[in-house]
Amino acid sequence: MADTNFDVIIVGGGPGGYVAAIRAAQLKLKTAVVERAHLGGICLNWGCIPTKALLRSAEIYHYMQHAEAYGLKASNVGFDLEKVVKRSRGVSGQLNKGVGHLLKKNKVTVFDGEAKLNGAGKLTVAKDGKKVADLTAPHIILATGARPRVLPGIEPDKKFIWTYFEAMVPESMPKSLLVIGSGAIGIEFASFFHTMGAEVTVVEVLPQILPVEDEEIAKHAHKRFEKMGMKIMTETKVTGVKKNASNVTATIEDKAGKKTEITVDRIISAVGVQGNIENLGLESTKVKTDRGIIQVDGYGRTAEPGIYAIGDVAGPPMLAHKAEHEGVICVEKIAGLNDVHPMKKEQIPGCTYCHPQVASVGLTEKKAKEAGYDVKVGRFPFIGNGKAIALGEPEGLVKTVFDAKTGQLLGAHMVGAEVTELIQGYVVAMNLETTEAELMHTVFPHPTLSEMMHESVLDAYGRVIHM
Repeated sequence: MADTNFDVIIVGGGPGGYVAAIRAAQLKLKTAVVERAHLGGICLNWGCIPTKALLRSAEIYHYMQHAEAYGLKASNVGFDLEKVVKRSRGVSGQLNKGVGHLLKKNKVTVFDGEAKLNGAGKLTVAKDGKKVADLTAPHIILATGARPRVLPGIEPDKKFIWTYFEAMVPESMPKSLLVIGSGAIGIEFASFFHTMGAEVTVVEVLPQILPVEDEEIAKHAHKRFEKMGMKIMTETKVTGVKKNASNVTATIEDKAGKKTEITVDRIISAVGVQGNIENLGLESTKVKTDRGIIQVDGYGRTAEPGIYAIGDVAGPPMLAHKAEHEGVICVEKIAGLNDVHPMKKEQIPGCTYCHPQVASVGLTEKKAKEAGYDVKVGRFPFIGNGKAIALGEPEGLVKTVFDAKTGQLLGAHMVGAEVTELIQGYVVAMNLETTEAELMHTVFPHPTLSEMMHESVLDAYGRVIHM
């Protein structure tokens, strides 16, 4: 009979859950994880990782199609969709096994099933309606993640209307596609299917695509997408859908109330996610929720002593790396470590792996001004960078936002090749409370894309060199 008494029990084995479990085990806490589906969660199995595998295939296909631009020849270029999807699932499967291995290596007990709170410090685990175990622990961390939000009247049917689950494993390539929502998930799938040859239309209810990004960066990405042949409609909403024998017709309404119809092979609904707070037994606790999200403080603590929440279920930004960091903070606070700092959401980077890539951290120029800062803004275009030109990627922009009074780096925003890798330099700088002076005196290697980060800082203070 397996042990049922633990120091910490984590409900959910996604990025937040399994990282929290491993950190708890490192701190000599007797730890268990309850997972109802797949270790690694949505991110590893149906999100971050397998989508990047799909996008990598699309990226290589794009370069093969444009080989001539590099003085190369590639004829009869094509793809095998089944193999593209198989590669993506293989990457996911490999990492899924890795998570199980890490938990076992760290002596974390894993229970397969669904957990429900059953009084103070108690959990009941059930599988297929049958009880698996009654567990106890003074500390229970909810890391149950989130699922796609559903629009009334546009409910996914797995055939014509997809969520990201179906979009990950298409059996055939749609010739035309409507993507509802232009956040990271929507834009990444729009980019993948467009690159693979589908005619893609993106509908966004807000005035700009990638709504959380800096307006200038979003406009640059918008123009690039349209230049590549994608159709983008902002301040527009889908008001209804009609399923036909082999396709679907959507009614689209703009801000003036004008309605048009578009018929496509498939629709991807990417209008955000909502937390998995149902059937957890929260109603018997003091835990507070708001619009499907569990309310927590900077250490993941809820209003109920001994119950914590991390990751997507604890609110935005709904990102795997936020969940992981939140898990570590939560566990270290439970363990009584003295130097645990609360989560600083303004220092969490966001990345969108479309073509071109988009990445950011901190305040946008608009948000900084709204917060009352007098700002200095620096910009540097990819066309001024030797490495970008050599790569054949001369379109893009690096933008930095500083507090004019103190030199504090308030935000950094990028669009272009490999910016999802570059952004971390600014994240480290913000975490170290670096000012413009330190950044100006930092030596960046040449020739690299990272030099643009230096030039953008110099530009904010009228010292740019290479333009």
